[in-house]
Amino acid sequence: MGKKVVLLVGGWGAEREVSLEKGKHVEAALKEAGYDLKVIEVTKDIQKLMDDLTPKPDVVFNNIYGRIGEDGILQGFLEMLEIPYTHSGVMASAIAMDKVMSKRLAESVGVPVAGGGLATKEEVAAESTVARPYVVKPYNEGSSVDIHILHEGDNHLDSIVQNWNYGSHALVEEYIPGKELTVAVLDGKAQAVTEIVSYTGGFFDYEAKYQDARTELVLPAKIPQDVYEAALDYAVRVYNVIGCHGLARCDFRYDDSKGIKGLCFLEINNQPGLTADSIGPSQCVHNGMSFTQLCSHLVETAQCHGLVNSKQDIKDAQVSSKETAYQQSA
Repeated sequence: MGKKVVLLVGGWGAEREVSLEKGKHVEAALKEAGYDLKVIEVTKDIQKLMDDLTPKPDVVFNNIYGRIGEDGILQGFLEMLEIPYTHSGVMASAIAMDKVMSKRLAESVGVPVAGGGLATKEEVAAESTVARPYVVKPYNEGSSVDIHILHEGDNHLDSIVQNWNYGSHALVEEYIPGKELTVAVLDGKAQAVTEIVSYTGGFFDYEAKYQDARTELVLPAKIPQDVYEAALDYAVRVYNVIGCHGLARCDFRYDDSKGIKGLCFLEINNQPGLTADSIGPSQCVHNGMSFTQLCSHLVETAQCHGLVNSKQDIKDAQVSSKETAYQQSA
């Protein structure tokens, strides 16, 4: 009999339905791989979750997206229970979900980032942070939830501020025209570069990801080779310095009018969507790994991380990334 694996789906965040839908694909893959599988739909009833995880499984496959599932909270819960789990540990998950902190770490290893920063709702309303055009988004949500772009002449800023449901602050960034690129990283190895083309003319937001069919994924991205290689390199640097584990995905904007200097890191998703056609897994499939093999690999490499080890891993990764950057610039 195979390992006893629990697949967690649901949660109570903004991406609950995404988790439930994509969880069906993971469930099918894990069953095909021969695991002794139990699916648990997670709610706010923590006692029920503890009961459902008793007796302990060999591995928890974490398929809960956004806050709670990706920000270190669920990871900390599983650490306390000493149950190995897929994807990144507590510290890496918390940092990856915090877009401001992840950009700071990216900058520390020589990765260019979009300008801007954290702003209060009052500062957003006063437009005192970044000149238009700029982007307003939550600094600790996933799946491009509630991203807004304000160009010259747009008059919906008041509506954004009045309907803001993500705390007292927002991330305000310069808008970078051009292409949307993304790189999956598995076990520290960049997989490929995908260009995301949205034919609505807008940003690759939540609706474009999950509800609009007018989106094309160009794999591999048709961009200059030096930009392609830089995107791969930057993604690995960010993955390493944050201390990610398993599969993650880095998102970039590329202003092709500026050449390689137009490539900027936006954010890292330490737990990207999992179907064979999802952006991250599709790069692994492109490289010859089936979706079932990918899900099985994530199970077999699952672990408890521990905060002490995570801190040291991040220090080691930062030193390694800086050495790599120095060697490439030499």
